[in-house]
Amino acid sequence: MEYDFQTLVSRKGLGSAKWNIIEGLKEDGEEEVIPFSVADMEFKNAPEIIEGLKEYVDSAIYGYTEATKKYYDSVCSWMEKRHDYKIEPEWIVEFPGVVPALHIIVQALTNINDGVIVMTPVYYPFYKVINIHGRKIIKNQLIYDKGKYAIDFKDLEEKASREDTKLIILCNPHNPVGRVWTIDELKKVGEICIRNNVLVISDEIHFDLIMEEYKHTVFSTISKEFEENSIICTAPSKTFNLAGLQVSNIIIANKNIREIVKKEREKSGFPRLNTFGFKACELAYTKCENWLDELLKVLNENRKFVKEFLNKNIPEVQVIPLEGTYLQWLDFRKLESDYVKLQDFMENEAKLFLDEGYIFGKEGQGFERINIACPKHILEKALNRLLEAVNRVYKK
Repeated sequence: MEYDFQTLVSRKGLGSAKWNIIEGLKEDGEEEVIPFSVADMEFKNAPEIIEGLKEYVDSAIYGYTEATKKYYDSVCSWMEKRHDYKIEPEWIVEFPGVVPALHIIVQALTNINDGVIVMTPVYYPFYKVINIHGRKIIKNQLIYDKGKYAIDFKDLEEKASREDTKLIILCNPHNPVGRVWTIDELKKVGEICIRNNVLVISDEIHFDLIMEEYKHTVFSTISKEFEENSIICTAPSKTFNLAGLQVSNIIIANKNIREIVKKEREKSGFPRLNTFGFKACELAYTKCENWLDELLKVLNENRKFVKEFLNKNIPEVQVIPLEGTYLQWLDFRKLESDYVKLQDFMENEAKLFLDEGYIFGKEGQGFERINIACPKHILEKALNRLLEAVNRVYKK
């Protein structure tokens, strides 16, 4: 490979969110707890981004900065080349992240006590976005059967038809269950929402991270009607490990909706984005496609390794098929039915820090989410540690 996906860079003392949490859990002299929780990668950033930012640091003046034509062109080009979606620069509304954008969107397009549908178990900040602004969470629980997840369309139709339902936050690829929704599934969702006048907010932040057998479809590309009834949330942050630079590209084709969101953004006092965020996004989308292609090969190898290891050594753990994201969803309930004891086992016996399934909703109790975006030897070390703990605690 041209790029280094094997070196583990120490992030201690650098403000890494997940490594800071680990340090708080570890007692003096205790073996290192391995973090596989927060959704950023333990890989080196693409060298094209690093070198490009170094050059920018040497040449730029760090004053008030607005999005440049190069930035807009890079986003438009990426969407067309990688996702077959031709967008206009004016459709892009910049935010420092998808979650901050969701806060503004919910405030702008709903009123107190309005309902927002989410497909559970789901990325936990969605719950906070809805609750903190006095809106109501409407759960459309995914159907889980024999290790696979599907949308409950009958329930979705019923929830969407409620008078107070105004939005759905669609997660595609879905976090944490790893589904990449098919065109047929997305059509059914879109048609239900059109019939019931429910706006689709499609969080597609993981849309570049699709496993080799699958294909992602940007929701708004399905039809003009869907495009006019949706907001597409994208960012380079997951794809290129740039979350700390705080830039996301929210695509709103519908002019009326776009102006409402922009006005709410202005009311919130949001400043311009970080100058380095704009530049990093531009560099990622114009110079780093080869790096991404290699990354996808590494993630596919890691995904297969996890599945093969667990199927062979801990068959009680159900490995949910990973179609998109680098977040593997695992069902531990045959091994440990008590999710509180499961967390204690992970942290104190296996010395692993994962995202516990219950944080994604009660539907996730007994599940674990493991981040596989790390060097394979680190993943192998973690799984062997898990195996040793399972043998010591559950198979003694």
